[in-house]
Amino acid sequence: MATLHSCSFSSLHSFPSVTLKYSRTQPRILRFNCRSSSDDKEDYLLDAPVSVGDGFSFSGGKYSDEPSPADEWFDRGKFVKAYPVSGTGEKAKDPIFGLTMGESSQASSDLFRWFCVESGSSNNSPILLIHGLPSQAYSYRKVLPMLENNYHAIALDWLGFGFSDKPQPKYGFDYTLDEYVASLESVINALTDKKVTLVVQGYFSAIAIKYASNHQEKLNGLILLNPPLTINHAKLPSSLSVLSNFLLGEIFCQDPLRASDKTLQSCGPYQIKEDVAMVYRRPYLTSGSAGFALNAISKAMKKQLKGYVEDTRAILMDNNWSVQTTVCWGQRDRWLSFDGVEDFCKESKHRLVELPMSGHHVQEDSGEELGQLIAGIVGKRSSL
Repeated sequence: MATLHSCSFSSLHSFPSVTLKYSRTQPRILRFNCRSSSDDKEDYLLDAPVSVGDGFSFSGGKYSDEPSPADEWFDRGKFVKAYPVSGTGEKAKDPIFGLTMGESSQASSDLFRWFCVESGSSNNSPILLIHGLPSQAYSYRKVLPMLENNYHAIALDWLGFGFSDKPQPKYGFDYTLDEYVASLESVINALTDKKVTLVVQGYFSAIAIKYASNHQEKLNGLILLNPPLTINHAKLPSSLSVLSNFLLGEIFCQDPLRASDKTLQSCGPYQIKEDVAMVYRRPYLTSGSAGFALNAISKAMKKQLKGYVEDTRAILMDNNWSVQTTVCWGQRDRWLSFDGVEDFCKESKHRLVELPMSGHHVQEDSGEELGQLIAGIVGKRSSL
C-alpha cells in the first residue's frame, strides 16, 4: 500500500488543487491534492526540492524551472555559520498537524547557516545591511552597488527569512527577540573582526539597538531606517498583527501573496514588480518552514515589542550612548507615524534625515539615494 509523503493545499483564488463546493443545502467540501509514493520513507515529508515544491506551501513549488531572479540572487551569495543550535536534536514537526518536516526545516547539528551577499573589498571598512520585517537581504540589492567602491557591504538574511536557515519553533530556535539579539552578536563576530557600521530597517532596529548597547566598542556607527521610536510605535500594524493570530495567522503565513506581496505593499507607496515579487515569494513557495517562522516571529514581536521600544528610547537617550546614530525616515510610512520622531531626535541629539518619497521600506523605495546617503554618512565619520 502506498505511503503518503506530502499533502498540498492551495488558496482557492490562485490554485486549482483545492475545490470548494457550497450551496445552501450542502456543506463546503475541502479536497486535498496528495502525492504518494511506494517507497519506505518512515515520515510524512512537508519539504521537497525546489523543482518539486513543499507539500505545505499554498502553491506547491516554483512557478517554473527556468532561471529566476531568486536563482541569480542566490548565486551571488554565500553561507556563514553562526550561533549554536539549541534543543534536543529531535526531528522538527509542523505546529498544525504534527507531521515531521523535511530536511530544510530541521535545525543544523551545530551552527545555523546565514545567507549573505557582499560587495566591495574585505579590506575596507564593513557596513552590515540588516533587513526588516518581513523582508530579505534582497531589499538592499540597489544599495550594495553604491557602497562597493569604498566599503565592504554585507547584506544578510535573518534566521527564518530568505535563504538563511528556518528552524522550526521549539526545535533549535524560538524566534524570541532576545534570541535574535544573541544571534546577531554571533553572526557579526563570524563576518568580521573589524568595527562595523550597522544599517538596520524597521522593527528589527530594536534588536540591533539592544545588541549595540552592550557592544558599543564594536560599532563605527548606527543608521536606523524607520525604526519604532515612540510609544505609538509599540503596537504592530494590522497587516503584521494578523500574522500572529491563532490559526488564521498560520494560514496567512503559508500564503506567499499574503506573507510577502500584500504585507510589503501595505506599508507605503511601494508597488512590487513581478520579478521582484518572485524573490520574496520564493521561501514560501518551496517550504512551509518560512511561514511557520514568520508566524513565530510575529507572535514574539507582538508580545515583546513594547518593552523593546521602551529600551530603545532609554538606550538612545542615555548619556553613556557613544555610537554616532542617524535616523533616516521615509515620510510615506503607513505603519509608523512620524509624529514624535522629530522631537525624539532633537532631545536625544541624533541626526534625522527625512526622505519624502519613501515609505517604511526605504531601501526598496529609494535604494540608490539611500546608498549614497549611507556612503556620505560613513565617509564623513571616517574623516573626523
